[in-house]
Amino acid sequence: MNIIVILVCLVIALVVLIPLLEKYNSKIGLNKMEKYSKYIIPLAMAGIVVNMIYSMVQG
Repeated sequence: MNIIVILVCLVIALVVLIPLLEKYNSKIGLNKMEKYSKYIIPLAMAGIVVNMIYSMVQG
C-alpha cells in the first residue's frame, strides 16, 4: 500500500512541477538543464523498480 501512495505522490508532483518548470524556464536559468532532461525519467523509473523489489524482499 505504501508504494501506491509513493507513486501517486510522484505523479502528482510531476504533473504540478513540469508545467511550472516549463513556464519559468527562462527566468530561473534552466536552459543548461535541458541536456540532462533525457536522463531524468529513466533514472526515476530505475529507482521505482529498485524500491519495489526492495519492498517485496523485505515484506
